[in-house]
Amino acid sequence: MSKLETLALDKNILNGDIPAWLFELKELKNLHLGGNKLRWNNTNVTIAPKCMLSQLSLRSCDVGGPIPIWLSNQTRLNLLDLSENRLEGAFPLWLAKLQVGILFLSDNKLTGSLPPPLFQTPSLQVLKLSRNNFSGKLPEDMGEKCAVIILMLSENNFSGPVPKSIANIYRLLLLNLSRNNFSGELPIFKPDALLAFVDFSSNKLSGKVPATFGLNTLMLSLGQNEFSGQLPKNLSNLSQLEHLDLHDNNITGDFPTFLTQISSLQVLNLRNNSIRGSISGDLSNLSSLRILDLSNNLLSRNIPPSVGNLIAMIETPDVPTNLPDVIFSFLDAFFSFLVEYDLIVNWKKSKQGLSSHNLDIYSLIDLSKNQFSGNIPSSLGRLKGLKLLNISSNELSGSIPLAFGDLKSLETLDLSHNNLSGQIPQTFAKLEELNTLDLSNNKLVGHIPESPQMDTLIDPNIYANNSGLCGVQIQLHCPEEHPPSAKTDESDEKKDTWWFSWATAGIGFPFGFFSVVASMYVVGYFSTVATRTRRRGSQCVWQR
Repeated sequence: MSKLETLALDKNILNGDIPAWLFELKELKNLHLGGNKLRWNNTNVTIAPKCMLSQLSLRSCDVGGPIPIWLSNQTRLNLLDLSENRLEGAFPLWLAKLQVGILFLSDNKLTGSLPPPLFQTPSLQVLKLSRNNFSGKLPEDMGEKCAVIILMLSENNFSGPVPKSIANIYRLLLLNLSRNNFSGELPIFKPDALLAFVDFSSNKLSGKVPATFGLNTLMLSLGQNEFSGQLPKNLSNLSQLEHLDLHDNNITGDFPTFLTQISSLQVLNLRNNSIRGSISGDLSNLSSLRILDLSNNLLSRNIPPSVGNLIAMIETPDVPTNLPDVIFSFLDAFFSFLVEYDLIVNWKKSKQGLSSHNLDIYSLIDLSKNQFSGNIPSSLGRLKGLKLLNISSNELSGSIPLAFGDLKSLETLDLSHNNLSGQIPQTFAKLEELNTLDLSNNKLVGHIPESPQMDTLIDPNIYANNSGLCGVQIQLHCPEEHPPSAKTDESDEKKDTWWFSWATAGIGFPFGFFSVVASMYVVGYFSTVATRTRRRGSQCVWQR
């Protein structure tokens, strides 16, 4: 096939060595072999390609050693994907000058700093270098000539400040610098910036939480940094914001009521800060909210009943994206690698990452480790799409609402470490999806509900430190429970006792009555005789 231009065999289960004769096909332009179990022996095979490639994908082909030097002659290369291999060494200067349009080198062992010429070409559109061992500072002027659309440098060892010039990349759409050692304050982005996805999480950034992002921002992740102070009110200007994650910072002040004005919010994560006061504002405005994590703060007073009006948790609609059609058509082509963000939450008793690719299937509320008091609002029972509810480690009192039995999608429920009293509602028997439960350290009493699902929750720790729970789950018979034979014998015994009591009363009453009368008569008779005797005796004495 001497005229073959495109060979696409990616994402199969091919194995073995990649044959060197493929590169002798003079007309070959596009070669896609990624996602197989193929191997390329980069150290033992030396080739001089006769073709001039436009696209080359050797993703996950066990390529080791330095980036192959023969690629330096591929001057027409527009797409190069060498991700998920064993590449080592520095980023070569010749590759930085090659003017590749789309470059994937993530998930390797590359080291050193990035050469400045990499960002001095307008041809670079997508750069993904995540999960390597790159270090050093980013070039201060990287945004002056660069026209990159997608820039992903997460999970490396970059340090220093984030270059201010990065805000000048006029068509930057996705920026992910998470899990590095960046410090200082963030640059100021223009309101008309196209930037939609922003992830600076897990760094050492400080200062006040910035709100200077483009009005097209959809995702803003600033968690696990050193931001402090109150949240700025102009965050509400990000009217298209869908995802706001600020967990594990030093944010203070009252609950930011202005956030309830962002009706597009789907994810709100303020976990592990120092936010105080009550949850004010009308949560009903957050009609798209599916994930609410306010755990480990200083929030107090009652849980507002309006939390039961979160429409997206009552039903799970398909929420359309707010991206303009022109931009979304581009993003859709690269969606498999665009957003590699995992939302870290306390899911089923452990910290887990919920992939951003399918966040729409999750629905959770975590208000644990605060100072909420009062009763649990029964309106929570309306959230039929809710999968996780955690309101543990608060000061809640009263009984568990009967309406919790309507949470048909609930998989995890944690009400532990409160002052809840009364019985566990029998409506729990309707929770067919429940597989993680914690009711420990309360004042609950009575019979634990039984059902095919509840009967599987037999860990004693689930019900520990309550006043008087009983049931088959903890192998403790309730006081009213007895074996059938014992109940029959007891019933018969009660009947016999009843009959004997009334029979005795029937016989004993007349007998007793006459006995008493007779006794009274006899006592009265002898009393009269004694009186007469005394009188006669006194008369005799007087006569004497």
